[in-house]
Amino acid sequence: MTDKKSNDLLHGVTLEMILNRLVEHYGWEAMGRTIHIRCFNNDPSIRSSLQFLRRTPWARSKVEALYLKYMRETNDDI
Repeated sequence: MTDKKSNDLLHGVTLEMILNRLVEHYGWEAMGRTIHIRCFNNDPSIRSSLQFLRRTPWARSKVEALYLKYMRETNDDI
């Protein structure tokens, strides 16, 4: 059996890890301008954002897309 790296770039990356990295890189204000959701614009926190994103697939998809864009731009390894 051979070990192959998953083709899914988000494999093994938690939503919390994604949010922390994006907030560190972009900040809440820029994320709120990019993805127009209240939890990024009004009293943002990791906890409230995680709760919202776990219940809202369209918003989670946008956050994951922003993360993938960030990863491509920075050539960062996951």
